[in-house]
Amino acid sequence: MAIVRFHLLSTLSPAEVVRVLTDFGPDRPQAWPSIDAEHFVVHDRGATWAEVTEGTAAAWERARYDWDPAGDTVTVTTLNSKLFGPGGGWVFRVTPDARGARVDVELTRTPRALKGKILAALLPLIGPSSLRKSFAQPLQAA
Repeated sequence: MAIVRFHLLSTLSPAEVVRVLTDFGPDRPQAWPSIDAEHFVVHDRGATWAEVTEGTAAAWERARYDWDPAGDTVTVTTLNSKLFGPGGGWVFRVTPDARGARVDVELTRTPRALKGKILAALLPLIGPSSLRKSFAQPLQAA
């Protein structure tokens, strides 16, 4: 199992960050560089949760998002993935910052195949910087 932790600073308010993370409208693939339209499907959703498949041909996952609209945490639990097994996922904790919000991110991956095991071994080394870059534009990182 690989665990990667990093943070970024956003010019958005904490509520806006949560809104961007949980916006599953048709423009999501345009907002997020790591999602292509062919691998974006909203399977079901409620007021405080959604089950979606998103990613690319190289690395997609089906996940369940859970959040409290008045809260500061979005939890994404992996249900199925091209590279990783179920049960891992993402936790985003958003707190106020002088210029907007601080977003603390924790990624947990459970590899299930050789390719996933190799990637999981590399994630602690290359993950924080590359993941921070992929979140910078959608979350308007400072």
